[in-house]
Amino acid sequence: MISLPSSMRVLERGWLSSNNVLFISDDGTAIVDTGYLTHAEQTLALVRHELQGRALDLIVNTHLHSDHCGGNAILQKHYGARTLIPISEADKVREWDMDALSFAATGQQCERFGFDGTLAPGDALTLGGLQWQALAAPGHDPHSLILYCPAHGILISADALWENGFGIIFPELDGVSGFAEQRATLDLIAGLDVRLVIPGHGAPFVGVKKALDTAYSRVDYLAADPARNAQNAIKVMLKFLLLERQRIALAELPGLLDAGSAFRSANLNFLKQPPADLAQWAAQQLVRAQAAVLDGDYLVNHG
Repeated sequence: MISLPSSMRVLERGWLSSNNVLFISDDGTAIVDTGYLTHAEQTLALVRHELQGRALDLIVNTHLHSDHCGGNAILQKHYGARTLIPISEADKVREWDMDALSFAATGQQCERFGFDGTLAPGDALTLGGLQWQALAAPGHDPHSLILYCPAHGILISADALWENGFGIIFPELDGVSGFAEQRATLDLIAGLDVRLVIPGHGAPFVGVKKALDTAYSRVDYLAADPARNAQNAIKVMLKFLLLERQRIALAELPGLLDAGSAFRSANLNFLKQPPADLAQWAAQQLVRAQAAVLDGDYLVNHG
């Protein structure tokens, strides 16, 4: 494993909250991505422990899915930290458009936060005394950025590349191109001198070529039959809600899956199942994968 520069800390979280990358140096302090709302108090406690009395100067978001920006508000309130978001999301945050920001679409939560500036592809920024480049990483999210430090070969990849895949290709659920963009993002990463990847979820890793090979294979598999992406999206989004709530009444599932436009689009455009049938299928899939168990009239989180 390549050692991180002394000014960097990776707070590995889980699947409900994204990883947090913390920078502490003489030049200031910063955090990249802040986790999910229900973990916000934990995020604050972790950051306070690492900062040891110092202030948090800056928040940077790679993208604005709820598991990456749900701690923004509490950190802003506690520290008054400046916040940078992807430039193409600025109007949505300014107007707090819950639908356009995907929170309502996925049935997820996020406390309202503001921002002080934006990041665009090609922008440079200094974090932890290191120079970073913001690069466009569409596919999972059309507005996502990844951060690359050429001097150390470190990539903060958000959900564009994990050790075993990448995040849901959300645009394809609405019939908008996303597979080609995901493949182009992988091509971009493959062209960089990356020696260490800090993903949005999971442990940092050095096996970049293997991860890219896995991701290329995955995007080819999904693109060959877009219904596979829709099925995966419904399972992953339901698991996310189960992680948050821990148990969901089976009677509630059809309405839950029909309420969020991301669930609805995946179903109407690809799966075309009545809500009750879709709910039964999704619950069975999570149980089969040992990601949930049935307990009477409830679907309960597991694994």
